Amino acid sequence: MTTRSVVVKIGTSSVTDDTGGVAYGVLVNIALDVVDLRLQGWNVVVVTSGAITAGWAEVGKGRPRPTDSVKLQAVSAVGQPLLMHAWRNAFAEVGAAVGQVLLAPLDFSHRGQYLHARGTLEALQSLDVVPIVNENDAVADEEIRFGDNDRLAALVANLVGASHLVLLTDTEGLLTADPRLDPSATLIEEVTALDTDLVEIAGASRSGVGSGGMASKLAAARMASWSGITTVIAPAHAHNALRHALSGAAGFGTTFHPRPERLSARKSWIAFAVASHGSLHINQGALQALENHGRSLLRVGVESHDGAFAEGDAVDIKGPDGQIVAKGLVRVSAEAFRDGDDVVVHRDDLVLLRRV
Repeated sequence: MTTRSVVVKIGTSSVTDDTGGVAYGVLVNIALDVVDLRLQGWNVVVVTSGAITAGWAEVGKGRPRPTDSVKLQAVSAVGQPLLMHAWRNAFAEVGAAVGQVLLAPLDFSHRGQYLHARGTLEALQSLDVVPIVNENDAVADEEIRFGDNDRLAALVANLVGASHLVLLTDTEGLLTADPRLDPSATLIEEVTALDTDLVEIAGASRSGVGSGGMASKLAAARMASWSGITTVIAPAHAHNALRHALSGAAGFGTTFHPRPERLSARKSWIAFAVASHGSLHINQGALQALENHGRSLLRVGVESHDGAFAEGDAVDIKGPDGQIVAKGLVRVSAEAFRDGDDVVVHRDDLVLLRRV
């Protein structure tokens, strides 16, 4: 039996109810689908939101939800065990064990940590344990946190080499317009290329309790597409939602097809997991060498640079018009930029961002 892998993310508005408590029935339905898929040969990783909302339901006592990051982190620390207890009980009902994995951006930006996180998830799968992943909200610095679990789910999908990413949410999928403003909005069933028109359709979080929204789901779908991963945005409250999303059933959710040319795992890591620490501004000749001839970026092609980057850091590479055209790992620090080797970013460490 061929092993396939899927990462399924469930948003805050789906795992919590109107009072902010955990929507246990939704979790059980997901657990049933996960167990069924595992019997069919799938490896499944669950990415869950909802810790802050569940935590505030526990300690908020009817007060307005806080907005400052320190208090939200504390609330997350209350909600995380409540959320995991619910997931554990839901999977116990169908005879499966779960393991909690809390990830922070540094687990992806540092290559060694990235590989270690992959090893942990693989070890859980080998023990027949379903990984339940969430961002480590309780300690994550506001400046370096993921911001939403859609992006985290896309990074995890790349990390484990998943074939599919399923984003379960409180809508039918991607619609032609915001249904709050246009009652005639209809479902977009398939997307082969993400363009500016689709991005404009996407809005902020409809529920007001999550940090994502359709725009973050489109960004996650784009990230996954680069890695050769099929993404489905589908309704979490539908019966057998996960199984339907993977079946390709007509009229169920929106399917985003992967790019024909997929990035390697390492280049996907450079493109999406590593934060940029500065930027290089290149001339037209360097731009043509990168985009038309697949060359490395040489020092002579760099007009100026910004930021306090060190050797090995990621930087944005901007063309003559100031737009980001690539991202890569520099071979020289900002301080020593005019010294050393002529190769500033080797082509093996460089990802072109305009070929999508």
